[in-house]
Amino acid sequence: MKIFSFAALALFAAPAAAFAPANINASRNTSLQAKNAPVFDEVCETTGVTLKRFMAEVAMLNPELSELTTLFGAIDTACKAITNLVKRSQLPSSETLGLEGEVNIQGEDQKKLDVITNDLLKRALRFSGKIGVLASEEEDEPVDLASGSEGKSSELIVEETDKYVVVFDPLDGSSNVDAGIPTGTIIGIYDHDENCLVDGEESTDATENCLSNTLQPGVNLVAAAYCLYSSSTFFVLTLGNGVYGFTLDDQIGEFVLSHPNIKIPEDSSIISFNEANVERWDAPMKETLYKWREGTGASGKRYSSRYIGSMVGDVHRTLLYGGVFGYPGDTKNLKGKLRLLYEGAPMSFIMEQAGGLSTTGTKRVMEIVPEVVHQRVPIIMGSKNDIQEVIDAYAEAGAN
Repeated sequence: MKIFSFAALALFAAPAAAFAPANINASRNTSLQAKNAPVFDEVCETTGVTLKRFMAEVAMLNPELSELTTLFGAIDTACKAITNLVKRSQLPSSETLGLEGEVNIQGEDQKKLDVITNDLLKRALRFSGKIGVLASEEEDEPVDLASGSEGKSSELIVEETDKYVVVFDPLDGSSNVDAGIPTGTIIGIYDHDENCLVDGEESTDATENCLSNTLQPGVNLVAAAYCLYSSSTFFVLTLGNGVYGFTLDDQIGEFVLSHPNIKIPEDSSIISFNEANVERWDAPMKETLYKWREGTGASGKRYSSRYIGSMVGDVHRTLLYGGVFGYPGDTKNLKGKLRLLYEGAPMSFIMEQAGGLSTTGTKRVMEIVPEVVHQRVPIIMGSKNDIQEVIDAYAEAGAN
């Protein structure tokens, strides 16, 4: 184990590996080596199979992913605990509603449940023994779990062992939790970088560059998942070979496969935006939305609106029914409001694996390399043909 001082580096605290599904290459001044998608068999397509059985089968067929079984076991437990907290939050005795009295790094008031769920996930992931570092919406800086210091020390500890980098939003949509609106947890998992070796006791430019490479684009994700806390509790994941949806069976306390190999319809007639902001959008996005409303878009259909205001809830519905979900940039929020690393990239990975697309209008979200942990990005994702219409509108307008 090596120790380095990093007062100025507010980045991740562990190396991360290249993993690009579908043989897509991405880079941050270096070339990243693509890997093949994992192999699945008929067990992974059988409804009623538990998440534990599913992951055990994946590990057997893909030994290189065997450590993910333990990691997803921790996430499974955390999601079950969070769904119980959310269900009980309306009870006077729970004392989990309302504001914590703190403000997170984005300047947003933290709900009590934001803090509770963030700590719960940190503990579950830490004691899985499979990750060295995590980044969360509720943390000012990435947390070094290898040292147990949880980010309170200026010393950064790097273990030269196999560690995953996990990024997450512990309770997406928490601003609505007091009203019982669906909320969710978003998780992205990156592998370590086997070529990123740190030698010596002193911090060097090479060391800082190596560690900063943990800010990876979405094409490097090993896995992504979300939990939706709604009428049922859903756990949806991708390992780079399709999207699989599980539903929590309260009778047995297990997530069981209910939606094998989810595929989003290529066409739709549903839009999911905060349309109060439409007048502040740029022209290509605004004009495309107007065409959809009026039935003069590429499909000739008049679109209807469905908007919850919780990314997990809106994306889940979009995956199952088709449609377009987005939070474009506008004159007030030029870079949008959704965070790239732990919201945009993981959900884009899931959307693309289901056959959809995800874009800023001019760039594929999965290919954007984060510069800082809490970087925001405009996002429009959903059914393939609808998102292509958005991309074409920006191209015709000559937008960069």
